Amino acid sequence: MSASLAPDLASKRADASDSRPVIRSAADVSSLVNRGAAIGSDARVVVAIALGGVFLDAYDLGALAFGVKDIAREFSLTPTGTGFVASAITFGAIIGAFLGGYFTDKIGRYRVFMADMFFFVIAAIACALAPNAWVLGGARFVMGLGVGIDLPVAMAFLAEFSRLQGRGNKAARVAMWCPTWYAAISISYLLVLGLYAVLPAHQSGLLWRLILGFGAVPAIAIILVRSRYMSESPVWAANQGDLNGAAEILKRSYGIDARVDAKAAAPKARRASWSNYGALLRGVYLRRTVLATVIAIASSFAYNAVAFGLPVIISSFLAQSVLTTILASLALNLCFAFVGGLISVRIVPKFGAWNLTVIGYAFQLTALVGLAIVGKPTTAPQVAFALGLLAAFLLGQGIGPGSHSMTFASLSYPTSLRGVGVGFNQTLMRASSTVSLFLFPVLSAALGTKVFWIIAIAPFVGLTALFAIRWEPSGYDVDAEDFAAPQTRGTV
Repeated sequence: MSASLAPDLASKRADASDSRPVIRSAADVSSLVNRGAAIGSDARVVVAIALGGVFLDAYDLGALAFGVKDIAREFSLTPTGTGFVASAITFGAIIGAFLGGYFTDKIGRYRVFMADMFFFVIAAIACALAPNAWVLGGARFVMGLGVGIDLPVAMAFLAEFSRLQGRGNKAARVAMWCPTWYAAISISYLLVLGLYAVLPAHQSGLLWRLILGFGAVPAIAIILVRSRYMSESPVWAANQGDLNGAAEILKRSYGIDARVDAKAAAPKARRASWSNYGALLRGVYLRRTVLATVIAIASSFAYNAVAFGLPVIISSFLAQSVLTTILASLALNLCFAFVGGLISVRIVPKFGAWNLTVIGYAFQLTALVGLAIVGKPTTAPQVAFALGLLAAFLLGQGIGPGSHSMTFASLSYPTSLRGVGVGFNQTLMRASSTVSLFLFPVLSAALGTKVFWIIAIAPFVGLTALFAIRWEPSGYDVDAEDFAAPQTRGTV
Protein backbone atom coordinates (compact mmCIF):
# COMPACT_ATOMS: atom_id res chain seq x y z
CA MET A 1 0.00 0.00 0.00
CA SER A 2 1.39 3.38 -0.96
CA ALA A 3 2.00 5.99 1.70
CA SER A 4 -0.32 8.42 -0.10
CA LEU A 5 -3.34 6.14 0.35
CA ALA A 6 -2.82 5.54 4.07
CA PRO A 7 -4.28 8.86 5.33
CA ASP A 8 -7.36 8.43 3.13
CA LEU A 9 -8.01 4.93 4.42
CA ALA A 10 -7.53 6.06 8.00
CA SER A 11 -9.97 8.91 7.44
CA LYS A 12 -12.57 6.56 5.97
CA ARG A 13 -12.23 4.16 8.90
CA ALA A 14 -12.64 7.04 11.35
CA ASP A 15 -15.76 8.21 9.52
CA ALA A 16 -17.18 4.69 9.55
CA SER A 17 -16.70 4.40 13.30
CA ASP A 18 -18.33 7.79 13.96
CA SER A 19 -22.08 7.25 14.31
CA ARG A 20 -22.97 10.92 14.66
CA PRO A 21 -25.32 12.46 12.08
CA VAL A 22 -23.44 13.96 9.16
CA ILE A 23 -24.09 17.48 7.87
CA ARG A 24 -23.26 18.05 4.22
CA SER A 25 -25.65 20.91 3.47
CA ALA A 26 -28.12 23.34 5.00
CA ALA A 27 -30.85 20.86 4.07
CA ASP A 28 -29.29 18.33 6.46
CA VAL A 29 -29.48 20.86 9.31
CA SER A 30 -33.14 21.50 8.57
CA SER A 31 -33.80 17.75 8.47
CA LEU A 32 -32.20 17.24 11.88
CA VAL A 33 -34.30 20.02 13.38
CA ASN A 34 -37.44 18.54 11.85
CA ARG A 35 -36.80 15.22 13.63
CA GLY A 36 -37.00 16.91 17.02
CA ALA A 37 -34.64 17.94 19.80
CA ALA A 38 -32.90 15.47 22.08
CA ILE A 39 -34.36 14.87 25.53
CA GLY A 40 -32.86 17.26 28.07
CA SER A 41 -31.76 19.82 25.48
CA ASP A 42 -32.24 23.57 25.80
CA ALA A 43 -34.65 23.73 22.84
CA ARG A 44 -37.72 24.03 25.06
CA VAL A 45 -36.04 26.74 27.10
CA VAL A 46 -35.27 28.69 23.93
CA VAL A 47 -38.93 28.34 22.94
CA ALA A 48 -40.02 29.48 26.40
CA ILE A 49 -37.81 32.57 26.21
CA ALA A 50 -39.16 33.39 22.75
CA LEU A 51 -42.67 33.06 24.17
CA GLY A 52 -41.56 35.43 26.93
CA GLY A 53 -41.16 38.05 24.23
CA VAL A 54 -44.71 37.32 23.05
CA PHE A 55 -45.86 37.69 26.66
CA LEU A 56 -44.35 41.18 26.73
CA ASP A 57 -46.03 42.09 23.46
CA ALA A 58 -49.44 41.08 24.77
CA TYR A 59 -48.99 42.60 28.20
CA ASP A 60 -47.90 45.95 26.83
CA LEU A 61 -50.67 46.04 24.23
CA GLY A 62 -53.39 45.12 26.72
CA ALA A 63 -52.17 46.86 29.86
CA LEU A 64 -53.85 50.15 28.97
CA ALA A 65 -57.37 48.73 28.70
CA PHE A 66 -58.40 49.45 32.29
CA GLY A 67 -56.50 52.69 32.63
CA VAL A 68 -57.72 54.53 29.57
CA LYS A 69 -60.55 56.30 31.43
CA ASP A 70 -58.19 57.44 34.20
CA ILE A 71 -55.67 58.68 31.61
CA ALA A 72 -58.38 60.59 29.75
CA ARG A 73 -59.53 62.18 33.02
CA GLU A 74 -56.00 62.99 34.29
CA PHE A 75 -54.87 64.59 31.02
CA SER A 76 -58.31 66.00 30.05
CA LEU A 77 -58.35 64.09 26.76
CA THR A 78 -61.06 64.20 24.11
CA PRO A 79 -62.15 60.91 22.46
CA THR A 80 -59.69 61.71 19.67
CA GLY A 81 -56.87 62.24 22.19
CA THR A 82 -57.77 59.01 23.90
CA GLY A 83 -57.60 57.22 20.54
CA PHE A 84 -54.14 58.73 19.95
CA VAL A 85 -52.77 57.39 23.25
CA ALA A 86 -54.41 53.99 22.73
CA SER A 87 -53.18 53.55 19.16
CA ALA A 88 -49.64 54.99 19.51
CA ILE A 89 -48.23 51.56 20.33
CA THR A 90 -49.60 50.09 17.13
CA PHE A 91 -48.17 52.94 15.04
CA GLY A 92 -44.78 51.96 16.45
CA ALA A 93 -45.48 48.28 15.84
CA ILE A 94 -46.18 48.94 12.15
CA ILE A 95 -42.69 50.39 11.66
CA GLY A 96 -41.07 47.88 14.01
CA ALA A 97 -42.57 44.87 12.23
CA PHE A 98 -41.39 46.01 8.81
CA LEU A 99 -37.84 46.70 10.02
CA GLY A 100 -37.77 43.73 12.37
CA GLY A 101 -38.75 41.27 9.65
CA TYR A 102 -35.87 42.42 7.45
CA PHE A 103 -33.24 42.47 10.20
CA THR A 104 -34.37 39.08 11.54
CA ASP A 105 -33.38 37.57 8.19
CA LYS A 106 -30.41 39.89 7.67
CA ILE A 107 -28.41 39.73 10.91
CA GLY A 108 -30.00 36.75 12.62
CA ARG A 109 -32.71 35.84 15.08
CA TYR A 110 -30.50 36.01 18.19
CA ARG A 111 -29.15 39.54 17.72
CA VAL A 112 -32.54 41.04 16.95
CA PHE A 113 -34.21 39.34 19.91
CA MET A 114 -31.54 40.52 22.32
CA ALA A 115 -31.74 44.10 21.08
CA ASP A 116 -35.51 44.53 21.18
CA MET A 117 -35.79 43.63 24.88
CA PHE A 118 -34.29 47.01 25.73
CA PHE A 119 -37.17 48.78 23.98
CA PHE A 120 -39.58 47.23 26.49
CA VAL A 121 -37.56 48.26 29.55
CA ILE A 122 -37.00 51.88 28.52
CA ALA A 123 -40.53 52.42 27.21
CA ALA A 124 -42.26 50.85 30.22
CA ILE A 125 -40.41 53.09 32.66
CA ALA A 126 -41.11 56.16 30.50
CA CYS A 127 -44.83 55.31 30.42
CA ALA A 128 -44.97 55.00 34.20
CA LEU A 129 -43.38 58.41 34.65
CA ALA A 130 -45.13 60.25 31.79
CA PRO A 131 -46.04 63.83 32.82
CA ASN A 132 -48.48 64.38 29.95
CA ALA A 133 -50.26 62.63 27.10
CA TRP A 134 -47.56 63.52 24.56
CA VAL A 135 -44.83 61.79 26.54
CA LEU A 136 -47.11 58.85 27.21
CA GLY A 137 -47.98 58.54 23.53
CA GLY A 138 -44.30 58.81 22.55
CA ALA A 139 -43.28 56.13 25.05
CA ARG A 140 -46.06 53.86 23.82
CA PHE A 141 -44.77 54.42 20.27
CA VAL A 142 -41.28 53.27 21.30
CA MET A 143 -42.84 50.30 23.04
CA GLY A 144 -44.62 49.53 19.79
CA LEU A 145 -41.29 49.45 17.97
CA GLY A 146 -40.22 46.69 20.36
CA VAL A 147 -43.48 44.80 19.86
CA GLY A 148 -43.19 45.02 16.09
CA ILE A 149 -39.57 43.92 16.04
CA ASP A 150 -40.16 41.07 18.47
CA LEU A 151 -42.89 39.07 16.78
CA PRO A 152 -41.01 38.16 13.56
CA VAL A 153 -38.01 36.94 15.54
CA ALA A 154 -40.12 35.14 18.15
CA MET A 155 -42.07 33.29 15.45
CA ALA A 156 -38.82 32.35 13.72
CA PHE A 157 -37.48 30.83 16.95
CA LEU A 158 -40.71 28.88 17.53
CA ALA A 159 -40.71 27.50 13.98
CA GLU A 160 -36.98 26.76 13.79
CA PHE A 161 -36.60 25.03 17.15
CA SER A 162 -39.48 22.56 16.63
CA ARG A 163 -40.10 19.22 14.97
CA LEU A 164 -42.12 18.94 11.77
CA GLN A 165 -44.61 16.21 12.69
CA GLY A 166 -46.38 14.89 15.78
CA ARG A 167 -47.18 16.43 19.11
CA GLY A 168 -45.40 19.71 19.66
CA ASN A 169 -44.78 20.19 15.95
CA LYS A 170 -44.03 23.54 14.33
CA ALA A 171 -47.69 24.49 13.99
CA ALA A 172 -48.36 23.64 17.65
CA ARG A 173 -45.29 25.54 18.87
CA VAL A 174 -46.17 28.62 16.83
CA ALA A 175 -49.77 28.41 18.06
CA MET A 176 -48.43 28.57 21.63
CA TRP A 177 -48.16 32.29 21.09
CA CYS A 178 -51.94 32.45 21.55
CA PRO A 179 -52.36 31.04 25.09
CA THR A 180 -49.20 32.95 26.02
CA TRP A 181 -50.90 36.11 24.78
CA TYR A 182 -54.04 35.47 26.81
CA ALA A 183 -52.01 34.53 29.86
CA ALA A 184 -50.36 37.94 29.64
CA ILE A 185 -53.73 39.66 29.31
CA SER A 186 -55.04 37.70 32.29
CA ILE A 187 -51.98 38.58 34.37
CA SER A 188 -52.53 42.25 33.57
CA TYR A 189 -56.10 41.82 34.86
CA LEU A 190 -54.81 40.10 38.01
CA LEU A 191 -52.34 42.89 38.54
CA VAL A 192 -55.11 45.43 38.16
CA LEU A 193 -57.18 43.47 40.65
CA GLY A 194 -54.35 43.32 43.18
CA LEU A 195 -53.49 47.00 42.85
CA TYR A 196 -57.15 47.96 42.97
CA ALA A 197 -57.44 46.09 46.27
CA VAL A 198 -54.40 47.65 47.96
CA LEU A 199 -54.29 51.19 46.61
CA PRO A 200 -56.09 53.79 48.72
CA ALA A 201 -58.96 55.50 46.93
CA HIS A 202 -57.12 58.82 46.78
CA GLN A 203 -54.20 57.14 44.94
CA SER A 204 -56.27 55.28 42.35
CA GLY A 205 -54.81 57.53 39.67
CA LEU A 206 -51.51 55.66 40.09
CA LEU A 207 -53.08 52.42 38.91
CA TRP A 208 -52.39 52.85 35.20
CA ARG A 209 -48.82 54.04 35.84
CA LEU A 210 -47.97 50.99 37.95
CA ILE A 211 -49.53 48.62 35.41
CA LEU A 212 -47.58 50.09 32.49
CA GLY A 213 -44.34 50.27 34.47
CA PHE A 214 -44.59 46.61 35.47
CA GLY A 215 -43.89 45.68 31.85
CA ALA A 216 -40.19 46.38 32.49
CA VAL A 217 -39.97 43.51 35.01
CA PRO A 218 -40.32 40.49 32.67
CA ALA A 219 -38.15 42.25 30.07
CA ILE A 220 -35.33 42.61 32.58
CA ALA A 221 -35.74 38.94 33.55
CA ILE A 222 -35.35 37.86 29.92
CA ILE A 223 -32.27 40.04 29.52
CA LEU A 224 -30.69 38.42 32.58
CA VAL A 225 -31.17 34.83 31.37
CA ARG A 226 -30.49 35.37 27.67
CA SER A 227 -26.78 34.52 27.68
CA ARG A 228 -27.32 31.16 29.36
CA TYR A 229 -29.86 29.63 27.02
CA MET A 230 -30.49 31.66 23.87
CA SER A 231 -28.75 30.66 20.66
CA GLU A 232 -28.99 31.52 17.02
CA SER A 233 -31.35 29.44 14.89
CA PRO A 234 -29.31 26.53 13.46
CA VAL A 235 -31.30 26.59 10.22
CA TRP A 236 -30.67 30.31 9.75
CA ALA A 237 -26.94 29.83 10.46
CA ALA A 238 -26.77 27.03 7.90
CA ASN A 239 -28.60 29.19 5.37
CA GLN A 240 -25.87 31.79 5.82
CA GLY A 241 -23.28 29.19 4.80
CA ASP A 242 -22.03 28.47 8.33
CA LEU A 243 -22.42 24.69 8.65
CA ASN A 244 -19.89 24.45 11.50
CA GLY A 245 -21.74 27.13 13.45
CA ALA A 246 -25.04 25.33 12.83
CA ALA A 247 -23.52 22.08 14.12
CA GLU A 248 -22.35 23.82 17.29
CA ILE A 249 -25.83 25.26 17.88
CA LEU A 250 -27.43 21.85 17.32
CA LYS A 251 -25.16 20.37 19.96
CA ARG A 252 -25.45 23.20 22.49
CA SER A 253 -29.15 24.02 22.27
CA TYR A 254 -30.78 21.15 20.41
CA GLY A 255 -28.92 18.24 22.00
CA ILE A 256 -27.88 16.74 18.65
CA ASP A 257 -24.17 15.99 18.27
CA ALA A 258 -23.72 16.17 14.50
CA ARG A 259 -20.51 16.52 12.52
CA VAL A 260 -19.84 18.43 9.34
CA ASP A 261 -18.51 16.34 6.48
CA ALA A 262 -14.95 17.49 5.88
CA LYS A 263 -15.52 17.25 2.13
CA ALA A 264 -18.78 19.22 2.20
CA ALA A 265 -18.62 22.35 0.11
CA ALA A 266 -19.61 25.53 1.90
CA PRO A 267 -23.20 26.25 0.84
CA LYS A 268 -24.02 29.48 -0.89
CA ALA A 269 -25.25 31.94 1.69
CA ARG A 270 -28.83 33.17 1.39
CA ARG A 271 -28.38 36.83 2.23
CA ALA A 272 -31.47 38.82 3.07
CA SER A 273 -32.34 41.90 1.04
CA TRP A 274 -35.20 44.36 0.85
CA SER A 275 -36.23 42.68 -2.41
CA ASN A 276 -37.33 39.66 -0.38
CA TYR A 277 -40.49 41.57 0.44
CA GLY A 278 -41.27 41.45 -3.27
CA ALA A 279 -40.82 37.65 -3.27
CA LEU A 280 -43.82 37.40 -0.96
CA LEU A 281 -46.00 38.69 -3.78
CA ARG A 282 -44.81 36.32 -6.51
CA GLY A 283 -45.69 32.75 -7.44
CA VAL A 284 -47.29 30.51 -4.87
CA TYR A 285 -46.19 32.84 -2.08
CA LEU A 286 -48.69 35.41 -3.34
CA ARG A 287 -51.63 33.10 -2.51
CA ARG A 288 -50.19 32.29 0.90
CA THR A 289 -49.46 35.95 1.62
CA VAL A 290 -53.00 36.97 0.69
CA LEU A 291 -54.52 34.29 2.93
CA ALA A 292 -52.21 34.94 5.89
CA THR A 293 -52.75 38.70 5.61
CA VAL A 294 -56.55 38.50 5.44
CA ILE A 295 -56.64 36.13 8.42
CA ALA A 296 -54.34 38.38 10.45
CA ILE A 297 -56.20 41.61 9.65
CA ALA A 298 -59.64 40.12 10.26
CA SER A 299 -58.52 38.49 13.50
CA SER A 300 -56.79 41.61 14.75
CA PHE A 301 -59.62 43.98 13.91
CA ALA A 302 -62.28 41.88 15.62
CA TYR A 303 -60.22 40.89 18.64
CA ASN A 304 -58.88 44.36 19.35
CA ALA A 305 -62.33 45.89 19.11
CA VAL A 306 -63.82 43.32 21.49
CA ALA A 307 -60.89 42.65 23.84
CA PHE A 308 -59.75 46.24 24.24
CA GLY A 309 -63.33 47.29 24.77
CA LEU A 310 -64.19 44.29 26.94
CA PRO A 311 -64.15 46.19 30.25
CA VAL A 312 -66.36 48.91 28.74
CA ILE A 313 -68.69 46.34 27.19
CA ILE A 314 -69.04 44.34 30.39
CA SER A 315 -69.59 47.41 32.54
CA SER A 316 -72.36 48.53 30.20
CA PHE A 317 -73.93 45.08 30.40
CA LEU A 318 -73.66 44.67 34.14
CA ALA A 319 -73.79 48.29 35.33
CA GLN A 320 -71.75 47.18 38.32
CA SER A 321 -68.58 48.26 40.08
CA VAL A 322 -65.07 48.34 38.61
CA LEU A 323 -64.27 45.22 40.65
CA THR A 324 -67.09 43.26 39.00
CA THR A 325 -65.90 44.38 35.57
CA ILE A 326 -62.33 43.27 36.29
CA LEU A 327 -63.42 39.87 37.60
CA ALA A 328 -65.75 39.24 34.65
CA SER A 329 -63.05 40.22 32.14
CA LEU A 330 -60.51 37.98 33.86
CA ALA A 331 -62.88 35.01 33.94
CA LEU A 332 -63.81 35.36 30.28
CA ASN A 333 -60.17 35.57 29.14
CA LEU A 334 -58.92 32.70 31.29
CA CYS A 335 -61.84 30.32 30.85
CA PHE A 336 -62.42 30.83 27.14
CA ALA A 337 -59.67 32.62 25.20
CA PHE A 338 -56.80 31.01 27.12
CA VAL A 339 -58.41 27.57 27.23
CA GLY A 340 -59.32 27.79 23.55
CA GLY A 341 -55.68 28.51 22.75
CA LEU A 342 -54.49 25.50 24.76
CA ILE A 343 -57.01 23.25 23.01
CA SER A 344 -55.81 24.48 19.63
CA VAL A 345 -52.16 23.81 20.48
CA ARG A 346 -53.06 20.26 21.48
CA ILE A 347 -55.18 19.32 18.45
CA VAL A 348 -53.65 21.24 15.54
CA PRO A 349 -51.24 18.42 14.59
CA LYS A 350 -54.29 16.20 14.02
CA PHE A 351 -56.93 18.57 12.65
CA GLY A 352 -54.80 21.21 10.89
CA ALA A 353 -54.70 24.98 11.13
CA TRP A 354 -57.14 25.56 8.25
CA ASN A 355 -59.97 23.55 9.82
CA LEU A 356 -59.51 25.11 13.25
CA THR A 357 -59.44 28.63 11.83
CA VAL A 358 -62.71 28.02 9.97
CA ILE A 359 -64.31 26.76 13.20
CA GLY A 360 -63.02 29.76 15.15
CA TYR A 361 -64.34 32.30 12.66
CA ALA A 362 -67.73 30.56 12.62
CA PHE A 363 -67.92 30.92 16.41
CA GLN A 364 -67.02 34.60 16.18
CA LEU A 365 -69.43 35.46 13.41
CA THR A 366 -72.29 33.80 15.28
CA ALA A 367 -71.37 35.55 18.54
CA LEU A 368 -71.04 39.03 17.03
CA VAL A 369 -74.31 38.81 15.11
CA GLY A 370 -75.99 37.62 18.32
CA LEU A 371 -74.55 40.53 20.31
CA ALA A 372 -75.71 43.00 17.68
CA ILE A 373 -79.24 41.56 17.77
CA VAL A 374 -79.42 41.45 21.59
CA GLY A 375 -78.26 45.06 21.93
CA LYS A 376 -77.97 46.32 25.47
CA PRO A 377 -79.47 43.65 27.75
CA THR A 378 -81.95 44.81 30.35
CA THR A 379 -82.82 41.58 32.17
CA ALA A 380 -80.72 38.98 33.96
CA PRO A 381 -81.31 36.28 31.28
CA GLN A 382 -80.31 38.73 28.57
CA VAL A 383 -77.14 39.68 30.44
CA ALA A 384 -76.26 35.99 30.86
CA PHE A 385 -76.90 35.37 27.16
CA ALA A 386 -74.76 38.37 26.13
CA LEU A 387 -71.89 37.23 28.34
CA GLY A 388 -72.22 33.76 26.83
CA LEU A 389 -71.86 35.24 23.36
CA LEU A 390 -68.74 37.14 24.47
CA ALA A 391 -67.38 33.86 25.82
CA ALA A 392 -68.12 32.14 22.48
CA PHE A 393 -66.29 34.93 20.63
CA LEU A 394 -63.19 34.54 22.82
CA LEU A 395 -63.29 30.73 22.61
CA GLY A 396 -63.45 30.96 18.83
CA GLN A 397 -60.53 33.40 18.85
CA GLY A 398 -58.42 31.02 20.92
CA ILE A 399 -59.21 27.91 18.89
CA GLY A 400 -58.99 29.47 15.45
CA PRO A 401 -57.67 32.80 14.17
CA GLY A 402 -56.03 33.82 17.43
CA SER A 403 -53.77 30.77 17.39
CA HIS A 404 -53.30 30.30 13.68
CA SER A 405 -52.97 33.78 12.26
CA MET A 406 -49.32 33.31 13.23
CA THR A 407 -49.25 29.71 11.98
CA PHE A 408 -50.18 30.91 8.49
CA ALA A 409 -47.81 33.88 8.70
CA SER A 410 -44.81 31.87 9.97
CA LEU A 411 -45.15 28.55 8.17
CA SER A 412 -46.10 29.84 4.73
CA TYR A 413 -42.48 30.79 4.06
CA PRO A 414 -39.10 29.02 4.32
CA THR A 415 -36.27 30.19 6.57
CA SER A 416 -34.89 32.65 4.02
CA LEU A 417 -38.24 34.49 3.85
CA ARG A 418 -39.72 33.84 7.29
CA GLY A 419 -38.60 37.08 8.91
CA VAL A 420 -39.86 39.31 6.11
CA GLY A 421 -42.98 37.14 5.78
CA VAL A 422 -43.98 37.63 9.40
CA GLY A 423 -42.82 41.25 9.31
CA PHE A 424 -44.96 42.05 6.28
CA ASN A 425 -47.91 40.25 7.83
CA GLN A 426 -47.50 42.11 11.10
CA THR A 427 -47.09 45.47 9.37
CA LEU A 428 -50.49 45.12 7.74
CA MET A 429 -52.04 43.54 10.83
CA ARG A 430 -50.80 46.37 13.05
CA ALA A 431 -52.27 48.86 10.61
CA SER A 432 -55.61 47.11 11.16
CA SER A 433 -55.00 47.25 14.92
CA THR A 434 -54.34 50.96 14.73
CA VAL A 435 -57.61 51.54 12.92
CA SER A 436 -59.63 49.37 15.32
CA LEU A 437 -58.04 50.80 18.48
CA PHE A 438 -58.49 54.35 17.24
CA LEU A 439 -62.04 53.92 15.97
CA PHE A 440 -63.49 51.67 18.67
CA PRO A 441 -63.94 54.41 21.34
CA VAL A 442 -65.50 56.69 18.73
CA LEU A 443 -67.74 54.03 17.16
CA SER A 444 -68.75 52.62 20.52
CA ALA A 445 -69.78 56.07 21.75
CA ALA A 446 -71.76 56.74 18.57
CA LEU A 447 -73.33 53.34 17.90
CA GLY A 448 -73.46 51.60 21.28
CA THR A 449 -73.91 47.84 20.89
CA LYS A 450 -74.75 48.25 17.19
CA VAL A 451 -70.99 48.46 16.68
CA PHE A 452 -71.02 44.64 16.73
CA TRP A 453 -72.51 44.71 13.21
CA ILE A 454 -69.35 46.47 12.05
CA ILE A 455 -67.05 44.08 13.89
CA ALA A 456 -68.91 41.05 12.44
CA ILE A 457 -67.62 41.92 8.97
CA ALA A 458 -64.13 40.75 10.03
CA PRO A 459 -64.84 37.02 10.63
CA PHE A 460 -67.06 36.94 7.54
CA VAL A 461 -64.16 38.17 5.39
CA GLY A 462 -61.82 35.69 7.09
CA LEU A 463 -64.11 32.76 6.28
CA THR A 464 -64.41 33.91 2.67
CA ALA A 465 -60.62 33.96 2.26
CA LEU A 466 -60.20 30.52 3.83
CA PHE A 467 -62.69 28.90 1.46
CA ALA A 468 -61.14 30.69 -1.52
CA ILE A 469 -57.55 29.62 -0.66
CA ARG A 470 -57.28 26.18 0.92
CA TRP A 471 -53.69 26.21 2.16
CA GLU A 472 -52.68 23.97 5.09
CA PRO A 473 -49.31 24.88 6.67
CA SER A 474 -49.34 22.34 9.52
CA GLY A 475 -47.11 19.36 8.82
CA TYR A 476 -45.76 20.75 5.55
CA ASP A 477 -41.97 21.10 5.28
CA VAL A 478 -41.88 24.65 3.98
CA ASP A 479 -38.17 25.04 4.84
CA ALA A 480 -37.37 22.44 2.17
CA GLU A 481 -38.38 25.05 -0.41
CA ASP A 482 -35.10 26.83 0.28
CA PHE A 483 -33.24 23.79 -1.06
CA ALA A 484 -35.53 22.85 -3.97
CA ALA A 485 -34.58 23.46 -7.59
CA PRO A 486 -35.61 26.92 -8.80
CA GLN A 487 -38.28 25.51 -11.09
CA THR A 488 -39.91 23.52 -8.29
CA ARG A 489 -39.50 25.91 -5.36
CA GLY A 490 -42.84 26.81 -3.82
CA THR A 491 -45.00 24.64 -6.05
CA VAL A 492 -47.37 23.52 -3.30
